[in-house]
Amino acid sequence: MRAFLSGLRDAAMDAGAAGGGAFWPVPLRAPLLLLQSAALLALRWHVAAVFFRSGLTKLQDWETTMLLFENEYQVPLLSPTLAAWLGTGGELLLPVMLVLGLGTRFAALGLGVVNLMAVLSLAEIAPLALADHQLWGVLLLVPLLWGAGLFSLDGAGARWRQGRKG
Repeated sequence: MRAFLSGLRDAAMDAGAAGGGAFWPVPLRAPLLLLQSAALLALRWHVAAVFFRSGLTKLQDWETTMLLFENEYQVPLLSPTLAAWLGTGGELLLPVMLVLGLGTRFAALGLGVVNLMAVLSLAEIAPLALADHQLWGVLLLVPLLWGAGLFSLDGAGARWRQGRKG
């Protein structure tokens, strides 16, 4: 555990020295990067939970899911069956990737597409539901633009690759 924490501290210092936190005084850079990474993990967890629960709901009652995709949701360019499979699969796989920080930007982009399709496929959407989808879209922009941070498989892979180089 001590080695793991030491590795995170070193990674935070390296990232801060590389310009990740050049605005902040040197002693604050590593703690702030750790806080930023913790905030990114919490954000990824929150958004992933929303989509994963939705996917589980669809999976629990597949007959109703198919009826909704055939009669209620008007997904452009896809058959209702394909849209149901892709949407449900995306809501189950991409959130796991997002939480683990594995292919974070790909997962965030994929969930953004799922989110956008959910909004576009409904003829009418309640204002509060639209606000939720807008919030999820903005939250998904954060890992899409900035990545997952230190607490992720992407971050661990980058640290491993960096260690092999130097």
